[in-house]
Amino acid sequence: IKGASLPPPGFYFRDYNYFYWADQLNGPSGQKSGPPNFDAFTYANIPRAIWITDTKFLGGFVGVDALLPLVNQHVMAGTFDSTTFGIGDLFGEGTLSWHIKQFDFAIGSGVWAPTGDFSPGSTRVGAGFWTFMQTAGATWYIDEGKTWAVSALNRFEFNTEQRDTHITPGDAYTLEWGVSKSVCKEADLGVVGYYQQQVTGNSDKSPLNRVAAIGPEVSAMFPKQMFFVSLRYNYEFMAESRAQG
Repeated sequence: IKGASLPPPGFYFRDYNYFYWADQLNGPSGQKSGPPNFDAFTYANIPRAIWITDTKFLGGFVGVDALLPLVNQHVMAGTFDSTTFGIGDLFGEGTLSWHIKQFDFAIGSGVWAPTGDFSPGSTRVGAGFWTFMQTAGATWYIDEGKTWAVSALNRFEFNTEQRDTHITPGDAYTLEWGVSKSVCKEADLGVVGYYQQQVTGNSDKSPLNRVAAIGPEVSAMFPKQMFFVSLRYNYEFMAESRAQG
């Protein structure tokens, strides 16, 4: 909901709790493949600090943000069964954001640094390569009262060579979207989803992967406490050359 909207100038702290379950590994055509006992679970706690300054550039507010995931990851496939807890890769970003009548706009440029523990063929939570991520999005408030909102957030990731394996993962495009309605002054309800497509192949010639999901989201604000909370569920209805969950 309103995923492309950055807040007004100020300091903010967000804490994401991310759960992912999958019991199916799909092939290039989306059909179930791999070991019959495949099971994957990830929990990540992701604290994120955001600072939107009063400084303007090209009419937009200049901002910076950073996050560092804490990840517990379990994978079982065939005879492989492993669980790992660790600190993931560090992410830092610079942003510009605009708030114009019925629209919010935002762009960003960030980098994922391979600071997390990485080991090929394991459940270690680091990716083992640098990723440069470009972001652009907009939220459109359809009515003058801004009770209806449509949001689209686009990301493009450029990946570098992974250490130890010397494989360069393919670049990826991601779209996160949401359509929401304010059911009262402090709460929104909506339908959200994501689509991710690997747009260039891995250097090891493995198949391109893609995934799409949809689900509900509810969010609420508590102005006096300066607190915001949201709950989102996404069901992956399509997945190719990757897990589906």
